[in-house]
Amino acid sequence: MDSVTQIVLGAAVGEAVLGKKIGNKAMVLGAIAGTIPDLDVLSSHFTDTVNALEIHRGFTHSIFFSVSFGLLFAWMLSLWDKRASLNEWFLFWFLCFVTHPMLDAHTTWGTQLFWPLDIRLAFKNIFVIDPLYTLPFLTFLILAMLQKRGSIKRRKFNNLGLIVSSCYMVLTIVLKGITYFKFKDALQTQNIAYSKIQTKPSPFNTILWTANIETEDAFLIGDYSFFDTKPIQFFPHPKNHEALGDLADEDKVQQLIGITQGWYTVSEKNDGIYLNDLRFGMMSVDQSVGKFAFSFRLDKVDDQIIVTEEPKDRSEAKRLLSDLWKRIKGN
Repeated sequence: MDSVTQIVLGAAVGEAVLGKKIGNKAMVLGAIAGTIPDLDVLSSHFTDTVNALEIHRGFTHSIFFSVSFGLLFAWMLSLWDKRASLNEWFLFWFLCFVTHPMLDAHTTWGTQLFWPLDIRLAFKNIFVIDPLYTLPFLTFLILAMLQKRGSIKRRKFNNLGLIVSSCYMVLTIVLKGITYFKFKDALQTQNIAYSKIQTKPSPFNTILWTANIETEDAFLIGDYSFFDTKPIQFFPHPKNHEALGDLADEDKVQQLIGITQGWYTVSEKNDGIYLNDLRFGMMSVDQSVGKFAFSFRLDKVDDQIIVTEEPKDRSEAKRLLSDLWKRIKGN
């Protein structure tokens, strides 16, 4: 999830565990703890694009990290602040750390909660930024901050934030289930043969959902809003994997394909070959635009493969928000 959401979650968990003993300090330390797992993004400054992608939400988002660094931070804080015992400090840091990847596991990118095992949990039931999850949570946290330390109202508001956000998360799972069967029924009605299907919410909401469907030669992308009145339409995007040619045998390209979990197409453009990661959708509601959220140009220079992520265009992002709002209201 986005940084603001993780800060709010960390602060709320910190308050729930040690707020009564150390006051606002619990929220402040919890907010800091909520951002620490995402420091793995710094790896992009020390390694190449593909390795940075593989590292992201790996070790620092694991139970192993939560336990080991939870113990380390607990030991350091127990020497500094005696108002809580070593066990209480460990519970504090462990829960602040582990709730971060647990939340991230519900997004499309997912997380390696069981690192070093090569298992990435990605339930794909909430977008990385969802105002309906974050804003109520933040409101209750602020209300809790305004109350006296140890008061019943303070604990009540903080708990309400945790309960409301958790209930919304459960609701997104229910909505995902409903839309999953909507897509399956549409595929059956249209006599479309397929091997795999993935569903996920579109950016910033859980009303409009998108499905990626794998067929023999192409991936189909369709969307469904709970306000739709017309049948779901699926738009084909040819796999075009053969366009990789000899690049397909390169270790770096295979590593990138592994990251996409096989959900990719290949585009041939004037400036080179692009590998498009389908899992994160497109930069337009209009499928014919063909602009994917994540595309990587593949260049071979002196027997080395250089992978360059295609830069984002701010104007496209603004247009996408406007188009999404129209599409959410139904077809």
